[in-house]
Amino acid sequence: MMEEREINQFMNKVASYLNEHILGEAVASKAMRRRMSRDNSVLTITPELVVFPRSTNDIRKVARFAWQLAEKGHAISITPRGFGADTTGASIGKGIIIDLSVSLNKTLLIAAKDRLVHVQPGAALSTVQEALRWQGLSITGVPDDQCHTSVGGAIAGNVAGADGYLADAISKIEVILSNGDTIETGRIDRKEVNKRLGMQTFEGEIYRKLSGLLDDNEELIERLSQDPVRDSTGYKAIASVRRKDGSMDLTPLFIGSQGTLGIISEVVLRADFYSQQSIEFVITPHSTQQSRDLVDQILRLEPSALRVIDEHFVTALSAHGKRLALIGDADPQGAMIYGAFNDFSDRARMHKLKKLRKVLTKAGVGFVDSENRDAAEFVQFVEATASHNRIADEATITIPLIDGAFVPADRREEFEEQMEELSLKQHVDLPYTLNVLTGTYTVFPHLKLDVVSEKQKIFRLMTSYAELVHKYNGAFTSDGAEGRLKANAAWSVLDEDEVALYNGVRDIFDPFKTMNPGVKQTNDVRSLVAALRTSYDGTDFLS
Repeated sequence: MMEEREINQFMNKVASYLNEHILGEAVASKAMRRRMSRDNSVLTITPELVVFPRSTNDIRKVARFAWQLAEKGHAISITPRGFGADTTGASIGKGIIIDLSVSLNKTLLIAAKDRLVHVQPGAALSTVQEALRWQGLSITGVPDDQCHTSVGGAIAGNVAGADGYLADAISKIEVILSNGDTIETGRIDRKEVNKRLGMQTFEGEIYRKLSGLLDDNEELIERLSQDPVRDSTGYKAIASVRRKDGSMDLTPLFIGSQGTLGIISEVVLRADFYSQQSIEFVITPHSTQQSRDLVDQILRLEPSALRVIDEHFVTALSAHGKRLALIGDADPQGAMIYGAFNDFSDRARMHKLKKLRKVLTKAGVGFVDSENRDAAEFVQFVEATASHNRIADEATITIPLIDGAFVPADRREEFEEQMEELSLKQHVDLPYTLNVLTGTYTVFPHLKLDVVSEKQKIFRLMTSYAELVHKYNGAFTSDGAEGRLKANAAWSVLDEDEVALYNGVRDIFDPFKTMNPGVKQTNDVRSLVAALRTSYDGTDFLS
């Protein structure tokens, strides 16, 4: 085993070699490696080399170089990275970090007539969205309360926004495979599939082995395809790859794969027409049960956004002196509700608002809407999560551990009651918000990373929470994938045949195990504990 000095010498030689063959830069300096040792998770892992590609061809050369080394028994891992917004440790790693945000960050084309946008993986998702809205278009599933997120990172992490999942907006993607070959995904018919099966390339090998895996697990694949729960753990989307007509599309496998199957190099997204006008509202029910009842009624009005904000979350904001102007000094007795209607027709929006007001007046609850208040005031509720994270001090920061879980609507009341029990048992506050349209929870546990007992609690809490979500027929990772930090908890509730299937998928795409090892697979807990940071504060949420 090489000592640290020998590793440094070797990586300096690798950097020199790559700098001779790529347009971008390969950097092995301590300062740069330290800069890339963190993402938005509670983990820290220092890479051995950082590459800033200037072209897709640069990525291909780095991947091909790593593949050739692995063939000779010298495996170097590759981790793609955007803005490092991932909260599960998926954008940090020991080997080579490929930073896609510095140069591969362009919006290449907006085809407004076809409602398509062609972008590079390092483009800021928020910037692409703003550019589209100037054209009267919008992408589904763009998070409105997260820090800077790249397009590639958002797809690899399978994120959701107020109105749904970004995955639903993907038309096709270009991917660099682990051997450096490039493929373009999209549904191909049986005839084209047969052509791919006959190709004497790595892509052909992937299609052959993947077809064999699907055939060997036909019963399991059918069961997964019938499960309506959106689950990002492992590679459940394999159930969507092949249809009964024999056509195939590899796109679903790369959504939520977090760089473990390949590196996204270009993306084409579908956009929808966007209404510049909307009506927003905030409701302050008298009890949590009343909040649940009102949510069911509001859903019938087909809102474009609907979020439940736990009263304990509002109290946490107040504790830091953050006053929500819309509710003034009101002390919420139940979970608050934020929502919006963005229908194109003024008449349709007002008709829905009229129905909403009637329901709320009958229920006798307090509410405000943007027809009688400044619309800018509602931003506080849209960005409540980000606001909370920025203003919290070191003693009360809520580290991202158990966000993005899905629970079916008919099990949420039981789930929330059991979550209170879990809070008492683990001696940790668990305020939450719920995106009703996706059914996903974001929970805000208060833990300190500089206290040994609190560090130990992190993994107990994740495992207990994953078991609780599973008990109520949900998915521990739905908005976002499991990455490195959540993997043990997420995989602990999988059946053995699912584990074998997902490992089989990974072996097909990454035979030398160089693509983001440790991510989307179980890890030694001691190594995770050793990688935990000693601090986590509001600066981690700044773009």
